[in-house]
Amino acid sequence: METLDNRIPVTLLTGFLGAGKTTLLNHLIRDPLAGRIAVVMNELGDAGLDHDLIEESTEDVVLMQSGCLCCSIRGDLAQTMESLFKRNRSGELSFDRVVIETTGIADPGPILHTMVVDSLIAQNFRMDGVVTLADAATGPNTLDAQFEAVNQIAMADLIVVTKTDLVTPIEKERFEARLTGINSTARRVTAQHGQVPAGVLFGLSAMRSSVTPDEINDWLGTEMSKPDPLAGLSGFAPKATNSAPFTLPAAGAHAHHDNRITSASIEVPDPIPASVFDFWLDTLIALKGPGILRMKGIVHVQGMEWPFVFHGVQHIFDAPVPLKSWSGYDTTSRVVVIARDIDEGDLKTSLNTLRIHSTELEARTEGMMVHTTETSV
Repeated sequence: METLDNRIPVTLLTGFLGAGKTTLLNHLIRDPLAGRIAVVMNELGDAGLDHDLIEESTEDVVLMQSGCLCCSIRGDLAQTMESLFKRNRSGELSFDRVVIETTGIADPGPILHTMVVDSLIAQNFRMDGVVTLADAATGPNTLDAQFEAVNQIAMADLIVVTKTDLVTPIEKERFEARLTGINSTARRVTAQHGQVPAGVLFGLSAMRSSVTPDEINDWLGTEMSKPDPLAGLSGFAPKATNSAPFTLPAAGAHAHHDNRITSASIEVPDPIPASVFDFWLDTLIALKGPGILRMKGIVHVQGMEWPFVFHGVQHIFDAPVPLKSWSGYDTTSRVVVIARDIDEGDLKTSLNTLRIHSTELEARTEGMMVHTTETSV
């Protein structure tokens, strides 16, 4: 019987300074379709909350008329999350999900680590996705000046492009092309006056036992239902493109920061021996761990009835989720790696090794079976 994951989903909201996180949050907490949300931020005053929407306020929690609540990080994040969970369980507070707002220039990595390695948080909360806001007007200069902003784009599950009304269509196209070059697997939406439908922000992660093939497609930025016509030539799936066509930005538009981010993906059509996958993953983490921004995929392992999805940041990985309700006949494993300061050729070679070793081991196994059969005859 399938075990349901009843942990509280958490969305990490990050983005450029001035990109519109406060505006988006104000729309979110007044949207009845968003449900009951606990918004966690560094300082309550930073949120610019609309005071006419406040039901009541205490020292560390502001309760909104919509049923949402906002609280400040007191001590470290782990302590705040522990307090929220206990007060939710006791009935003192009531919420269905958590949104954590980071400061404008913040690396999402440490928060993602905390969500996995802190035992209390990992038992009671699960990451639902990283949402990054990118300002179309000042974004190019921010990406040039702040590598942390590039990291935020690279680690996003969803990129919300804001302030597009302040740029020309060509400038918007170039900016979105640049975002695609940094992270081609992230979904992308355009905010309208700082607002997006609440449902777009949630359910981004495929680390759920009930995940569907289409949801995995979105998560990995791949089309699982369509065979890759180039797979037999290079072995590497082409980078997924988002809704905007990819065009080369104007000369000199890219800072060296963008070139520090590389990504690669691979598809292995047949189930992978567990020993091959474990050896490949251990080797890659040992050699390149600090540079692995994100790694995610769906893997079919030889001898297992169902595939599993996995996700990691640097050397920290969530517990893999078995898809026991998987009913598809496709046994193709798909792995996506987004890395920092790692040569793209090295990254592709590592991934291709996974395919080659899987094929070689399978061939050796089949050869041994044939030899045993002939000997017995």
